[in-house]
Amino acid sequence: MIRAYKFLMRPTVGQAAVLGEMLRDHCSLYNGALQERRDAYRHVSRTSITYGQQSAQLKEIRAFDPERQGRWSFSSQQATLRRLDKAFAAFFRRIKSGDTPGYPRFRGVNWFDTVDFPKDGDGCRWDSTPHGPITRVRLQGVGHVKVNQHRPVAGKVKTVSVKREGKRWYVILTADQAEPEPLPATGSVVGIDMGIANFLADSGGEFVPNPRHGRKAAAKLEAAQRALARFPRVRRDKRTANHQRAVQKVADLHRRVRRQRLDHAHKTALDLVREHDVIAHEDLKIRNMVKAPAPKPDPETPGSFLPNRASAKAGLNHSISDAGWGVFLTILHAKAESAGREVIAVDPRNTSRTCPECGHVSAENRPTQEKFHCVGCGHQAHADTVGALNVLRAGLVRRDTNPA
Repeated sequence: MIRAYKFLMRPTVGQAAVLGEMLRDHCSLYNGALQERRDAYRHVSRTSITYGQQSAQLKEIRAFDPERQGRWSFSSQQATLRRLDKAFAAFFRRIKSGDTPGYPRFRGVNWFDTVDFPKDGDGCRWDSTPHGPITRVRLQGVGHVKVNQHRPVAGKVKTVSVKREGKRWYVILTADQAEPEPLPATGSVVGIDMGIANFLADSGGEFVPNPRHGRKAAAKLEAAQRALARFPRVRRDKRTANHQRAVQKVADLHRRVRRQRLDHAHKTALDLVREHDVIAHEDLKIRNMVKAPAPKPDPETPGSFLPNRASAKAGLNHSISDAGWGVFLTILHAKAESAGREVIAVDPRNTSRTCPECGHVSAENRPTQEKFHCVGCGHQAHADTVGALNVLRAGLVRRDTNPA
């Protein structure tokens, strides 16, 4: 199996400047390749440029500009061209499926933050000083950069990526590992119901509170964004020192919330994986759930619209995004795979409207957001716990129907 590791790098001032130049030159290569594709297709011949054609030009590009493009790894530049090729492949795939296409766009310097090295040892070398007391990664054109390796890397390193996040630099590794030993069986199964008031409820009646990291940081973030809005919108190299500090403060607050959300998701998923052999959850279509409501034209007054509760829906969408359901479920599946646990996604329809005692399905069974009162048999419970019980039963049925 493939596992990723992310470590903080500690470049010197000079190395940080060179890393910034590496990102700038790869961004320039990406934009140049995109421009070539656009110009070729706009020509009367409607020519389509492929990755192979653009990759074959790299040798001439590096020879023509040795001070910039010639400094960096040939393989990393190929990876940048592959990234553009994947963007076009996704664009055409969305057109065929009838989705919103999203034509590949030019990248600004602030929007190109990652350089990939497809193979360890080709333009890069992880743990380049194995006999030294400090871990380092060697990057072509940059040198040996210190890395804060906070945990060991198991398996053989396959790829290396360098990523910039604000003023920090990270190295991301993918390692090929043998299948890990599964955790000892516990004999326990559980269903979970994701929510807003509580982050999740399980079929055993337990609740995990919603930390609401985004809401807690909203006041500070609002003040920082207002301070940033006082500065005129200018190019990055034209910003004053106060302007740069305002930008950095907003970025730091967003980064802090993101890391808090990730930390909560990792800890919650780890507890579930350690305690249960089978975990069933709702197969949520989060992207559809956070869509804004469509406008409702007023048939009696042309040009005007009827109320569609867009403001209330925006608040719900913000709460869903702040809870981080998608991130949590992705982490849960990854941890379960490593631990040899089984995770089952089930259809969420009517899970909170079905009585777990008599099976009666009705919207009236849930008079409030938290209360469940079956109109058929009178069973009462917390609505989220009822949802988790129904999710668990549906998951066990699906597992028995489709055994691995």
